[in-house]
Amino acid sequence: MSIVWWLRIAMTAVLVLTSAVGAVVVYSLAVLVIPLPIETDDALALRNLAMTAVVLPVLALVGTVWGLRMVGPAVRWVREDRRPTDGEKRALLNVPRRIFFMHAVLWSIGTLIFAGYNAFTSVQLGVTVVQIVGLAGATTSSIAYLVAERLFRPLARRALASGVPERTRVRSVAGRTMFAWVLGTGVMLWGLAAVGLASLIRADQVTVRQLSITMLVLGSIGFVVGGITTFVAARATSVPVRGLRMSLAKVGQGDLDVAMTIDDGTEIGMLQAGFNEMVTGLREREELRDLFGRHVGSEVARAALEGGAQLGGETRHVAVLFVDVIGSTSMASERPPEEVVSLLNQFFHVVIEVVHEHDGFINKFEGDAALAIWNAPVEVEACESKALAAARTLAVRLADEVSELSAGIGVSAGTAVAGNVGASERYEYTVIGDPVNEAARLTEHAKQVPAHVVANARMLESAPDEAMHWTEIDPFVARGRTEETRVATPAHAADPG
Repeated sequence: MSIVWWLRIAMTAVLVLTSAVGAVVVYSLAVLVIPLPIETDDALALRNLAMTAVVLPVLALVGTVWGLRMVGPAVRWVREDRRPTDGEKRALLNVPRRIFFMHAVLWSIGTLIFAGYNAFTSVQLGVTVVQIVGLAGATTSSIAYLVAERLFRPLARRALASGVPERTRVRSVAGRTMFAWVLGTGVMLWGLAAVGLASLIRADQVTVRQLSITMLVLGSIGFVVGGITTFVAARATSVPVRGLRMSLAKVGQGDLDVAMTIDDGTEIGMLQAGFNEMVTGLREREELRDLFGRHVGSEVARAALEGGAQLGGETRHVAVLFVDVIGSTSMASERPPEEVVSLLNQFFHVVIEVVHEHDGFINKFEGDAALAIWNAPVEVEACESKALAAARTLAVRLADEVSELSAGIGVSAGTAVAGNVGASERYEYTVIGDPVNEAARLTEHAKQVPAHVVANARMLESAPDEAMHWTEIDPFVARGRTEETRVATPAHAADPG
């Protein structure tokens, strides 16, 4: 049996049964509990019972047909196994409200029929019937609303999974709470007030026993039904709010894979949908941030997100490491492209890992080379020591983990300009200055040195903890320069023998 037919059967059975129980309660209260303005006999009671047996099935049939015709357009998308349109979503969310209206209309008709019939006996009796049947109708209509909202919640969850429709007239939590109050407390309080007023007007016709029984019955019904309906209404609000609070806690802990099930047609459902949209936005923002960080470096990305990115730069003392693959041209011509890419990926993986372990920042990749910076864009203490240590570690790891490749490593330090360079439409963070140029020249020279690692020897003066690991070798004149540059190489590899 499809969910549509199950809903139709359940709705018809529950709501017809609710109306029947309401009618029985009305008849019982009128005959046995509430003091009536005139003396009634068994014949009048039997005539009203006969009218109930005729009117109730007719109104139930009308209500069933009306309800099924009302539900049909709202669930057509389920029968056709497709995504609902915004109009169908709105129609589905409006079903409980329309069912309440339908019951109110049918009970109003029943109230007028019975009040008119009894008014022929006594106008006061007709007014009393209006009060009794009208109040019972309000209670039954409220029950119908709450039952319909509960019955259609699975379909609402399924429909709202694809998004909340625009221009939706959202049912409020306050409205649902008021329905529960009317159902459980308001009607009974009004009934007690009406009985009290009638007893004052007709004090000589109401006995203490009748008044006591009336107050006892109505008070007990109000206490029991009021407690149940208040609990149901409170739970309907507290359960999704608790779920929202738990989901927010997960988001606060960094879990952005949270998604709430939208299963409420009131403002809470809109809140659930808004939460899902918020988490989706946060997830997309985090993905963009991660992607941004992978392209420009996590430090640059963090600085841009916190303070904004603008064109311009600043003068900084930086340490620079440049690493370049030896013989990359011949490797590209002699090996398949897939193998070349795989080797380069292994190479860059080691480079990135070592630089990050030593608090450096990968500024850019240039084909088969990489440029790493210390002390820009964020400050790094002992940047020369960390750059020198990274160079030594990198040489060892590349030899062990990517033995198919050889690379020259050059390290320099000095004053440079660091900042965003380009145009307002497109720019990148870069470092410009003599240390960068020198590191590139040292890398070329390193390819001729056994250790394949060369650093400007002046850096050892600012890195005493690293000095013991390095030894000076013969100076050389770098390309484009006229003076010799003092250089050093790791001490364990200084002797080629």
